[in-house]
Amino acid sequence: MSARPAPSVAELAEGIAAGSRSALARAITRIESRRPEHREEAEELLRRVLPRSGGAIRVGITGVPGVGKSTTIDTLGMQLIGRGHRVAVLAVDPSSSRTGGSILGDKTRMARLAAEPRAFVRPSPSAGTLGGVAARTRETLLLCEAAGFDVVLVETVGVGQSETAVAEMTDTFLVLMLPGAGDELQGIKKGILELADIVAVNKADGGTLDRARAAAAEYAAAMHVLGADGPDGAVPVLTCSGLTGEGLDAVWDAVVAHRARGLARGAFAERRRRQQVRWMWSLLDERLRAHLRSDPRLRAEVPALENAVGEGTMTPSIAAERLAALLRLCPY
Repeated sequence: MSARPAPSVAELAEGIAAGSRSALARAITRIESRRPEHREEAEELLRRVLPRSGGAIRVGITGVPGVGKSTTIDTLGMQLIGRGHRVAVLAVDPSSSRTGGSILGDKTRMARLAAEPRAFVRPSPSAGTLGGVAARTRETLLLCEAAGFDVVLVETVGVGQSETAVAEMTDTFLVLMLPGAGDELQGIKKGILELADIVAVNKADGGTLDRARAAAAEYAAAMHVLGADGPDGAVPVLTCSGLTGEGLDAVWDAVVAHRARGLARGAFAERRRRQQVRWMWSLLDERLRAHLRSDPRLRAEVPALENAVGEGTMTPSIAAERLAALLRLCPY
C-alpha cells in the first residue's frame, strides 16, 4: 500500500481557511520542520494565510511549575468555548535532552480541551530554543488565527526567560501565582512583575482560599512598591481556581478590559508593531545561525574556534569576531 502523498501548500491553505484541525496540525508540522524544502513551503504557506490572521485575542500564561497552568487553561478554555469562542492552546513543553521530544504532554494534562472540537491543543518541544519557546510558536499562532480560532493561549514552560519571549508575542500577559505569599515574596523577580498585565493567585479553593486572598493582597502591595504598575494604573491582582473555575470569569473580563483599553489609546497596535519588528530580528538571528551551521567553510572553522575558547587560548569575543568576519565574506 503506497504512502499517502503529503498535502501541497495550496491544499493546506485551503484546509486552514475551512477551519480544518487536521489541516492545521499538518501545516504546523510543516512549519516546525527543519528541512530546507519545508522551510520554503512554510514561508509560502504563511504568505497565503497571513491576510486571515491577526484577529485573535492572544494571551500568554506563565507561572512556576506546580502553579496549575495546564489545569487553569483547560478550565478557562472550556469556559470560553461556552461563551462561543474557538480556543487554540500553544503549550511549549520542555524538551528531552536525548530525543528533543516533549516531556510533559499537555494533551494529557488538558484532557477536556484536547477532546473538544472547538479547541486545538498543540504541545511543542522547546528543543533548546532560548527562553523555552518553540522556534515556530509565532508562526503557529498565525496559522491558528487563520483557521478561525479567535482566542490563542500560549503557555510557557515557566522557567528561564520564556516569560519575556511569550510576552513579546501576545497581547496580554497573565502571571499565575501560588497562595501563601509570605516567603514567596522574597523570591519575586521585578522583571516578571514588569511584564505582567494581570496577576492571578491560583488554587483559591478549599483550605487555601484564605491564603490565596492574603497572597493577592501581598502581591498587589509588592507590585506597587516595586513600581510594576502598568500605563493604565495598578495591574489587577485577582484570585482564581483552575480546579473549580471560580474566579476565572473575572480573570477573562480583566483580559478583555486590558485589550479594550489598549485599542482605545492605540497601545494595542503599537504593541503588535513592536512585536513584528522583534520577530524580524529574531528570524535574522536564526537565519545567521543556520547559515553558520550549513556553510562548509564556516562549519570547518567552528570546531577549532570552540576548542581555542574552551582551552582558554582565545577569548570568546575574538572568536565571535572571526566568525562574524567569515560570515561577511560568505555569500548567502
